[in-house]
Amino acid sequence: MTAKPAILVTGGAGYIGSHAVLALKDAGWPVITIDNLVTGFRWAVPEDVPFYEADIADAPAVEAILREHHVAAIMHFAGSIIVPESVDNPLKYYHNNTAKSRSLIDSAVQCGVKHFIFSSTAATYGIPETSPVREDCPQRPINPYGMSKLMTEHMLDDVSKAHDFNYCALRYFNVAGADPHARSGQSTAGATHLIKVAVEAALGKRSHVGIFGTDFDTPDGTGVRDYIHVSDLATAHVHALEALIAEPDRSHRLNCGYGQGFSVLEVLNAVDRVTNTPIERRMEPRRAGDPPALISDNTAIMERFPWKPLHADLDRIIEHALRWEQKLSEIRP
Repeated sequence: MTAKPAILVTGGAGYIGSHAVLALKDAGWPVITIDNLVTGFRWAVPEDVPFYEADIADAPAVEAILREHHVAAIMHFAGSIIVPESVDNPLKYYHNNTAKSRSLIDSAVQCGVKHFIFSSTAATYGIPETSPVREDCPQRPINPYGMSKLMTEHMLDDVSKAHDFNYCALRYFNVAGADPHARSGQSTAGATHLIKVAVEAALGKRSHVGIFGTDFDTPDGTGVRDYIHVSDLATAHVHALEALIAEPDRSHRLNCGYGQGFSVLEVLNAVDRVTNTPIERRMEPRRAGDPPALISDNTAIMERFPWKPLHADLDRIIEHALRWEQKLSEIRP
């Protein structure tokens, strides 16, 4: 039986990247991680996984890693992800998400890495004309975060036509939850993810939860999102890797979501129910760059990959997020 080649995970000490490392390990893939630890945590990477503290734009360092480990594919998670911040500081996002991705892709080409899985986003769609959102819907981002990711999608597409190289851009909807075995979770202080913020409030780590916008064109006036469990998302990356290797002439751009939307109020009601702790809610003005609703059509990924979500239940997502938050209190009092 041929040994599986090594996979480099960028941003492997971060929230989604650390879950991808676990999913790859669980599936028997050799993994190497790189992270500059600006927002990631060294302890989030298993001790038996080679770890390099470096920036993905440091081409000599990246290329040395790729060559030393004979890396066959890159899973790229490193980047900045906060939508309102991207509106206030667009150049940070075009630098971290676009310019640095360009450097990483160039390093991949220089070192003969043939497969690339990219952490993209539903924010590339902007305000969709139809719901649920299909992959062939127009991509018109309304914030620099979405645009910075879309530009990288275009780079990957162009590179795939010019080199022996294929890619999968997975467009995430709202990622939430934590590893069911509490091996990793969302650990960033001051995170803006709704479920993370809500379970922090339920545990007394925050005084309240802000609801940013109550006048959206949605059933209850609050924003509607498609929440996907981070472990199901990580498994989708492993399927994407296997598909790229099996069909080296084919690339993919696919939604990653469950195809079901929940409003902010519905999520908070679920957190109240799961934790049995009513959370104080404060109504705030809308945030810049927030669309009213984003729900995925996940038909394509279900047809192309043998992906069967195991955690497509809002209460379970919240339970796992809560368990991790409790463990995080022990790790970092």
